[in-house]
Amino acid sequence: MIITVAGFKGGVAKTTTAIHLSTYLQRLAPTMLVDGDSNRSASLWASHGGLPFQVVPEAQAMKFSRQYEHIVIDTGARPTADELKDLVGGCDLLVLPTNPEAMSLDALLQTTEALQTLGGTYRILLTLVPPAPSREGEDARALLESEQLPVMRTTIRQAAAFRHASAQGVSVDRVRGSKAGKTVWLDYEAAAREIVAAIGAGA
Repeated sequence: MIITVAGFKGGVAKTTTAIHLSTYLQRLAPTMLVDGDSNRSASLWASHGGLPFQVVPEAQAMKFSRQYEHIVIDTGARPTADELKDLVGGCDLLVLPTNPEAMSLDALLQTTEALQTLGGTYRILLTLVPPAPSREGEDARALLESEQLPVMRTTIRQAAAFRHASAQGVSVDRVRGSKAGKTVWLDYEAAAREIVAAIGAGA
């Protein structure tokens, strides 16, 4: 199974999503995360040694890929049209995280226009959704659904525990002394299950 995570604006939890999908998949079968982002955010996260799966730079992916059943690719930000075409053709499912901010949604909508031309199979994951009484998440979902876009049922709640996870080099459910971390892990667990089901159903 190959899952590519792509973001078209910074700050949409692209690497966080790649890390946590990999964490879930590793519990099913050996999983490798390919760090294709020039910022090397996933590699930095992994450098603390607390992640349960292998993280390799893009240039080494072919060497190690035969050892793993699942591969998650964390891509560079803002791919060009040609890069987007390659991303779509090289995975079982393209996951597009976006937060509910207007600028992020605008960037996403421009991207989905290109994807519709390419005929790519993808899912949109709403991330960093603020808690009630904010309606940002609900409004963003309504907008995307009105455009008839494939929005995942699961949303990822905003939580400081994700910052702590990155600093400690672990997945959010393993953040020391954080009950909130275990709670928001359930969001990514549900998202991963939804993605696996979509791929199993032919997306």
